[in-house]
Amino acid sequence: MEVPEWKWDSIAMDFVVGLPKSANNCDSIWVLVDRLTKCAHFLPVNIKCSLEKLTQLYVKEIVRLHGVPSSIISDRDPRFTSQFWQSLHQALGTKLRLSSAYHPQTDG
Repeated sequence: MEVPEWKWDSIAMDFVVGLPKSANNCDSIWVLVDRLTKCAHFLPVNIKCSLEKLTQLYVKEIVRLHGVPSSIISDRDPRFTSQFWQSLHQALGTKLRLSSAYHPQTDG
């Protein structure tokens, strides 16, 4: 895996799950990490959150602040392998890369 040349050009993302529910009904944290600087966003979500809601959150919290990354590394979560998510990033020009099941270090 090559080292990114610019901040927020390549990011890794994953979910921390199994947390107790918050007052806002959030039980998970969506972690998005810049692979160059290791700066991260920790977004509280409900694990049953729709892909459309995650997309809105992604645009509001990541794209708005840092622009569209050229690549995203994630695990094989069904949300990140869905046709909708792949089509969205194809339209944005982002390359999606999936980490292997037994090599989680790949995704940050």
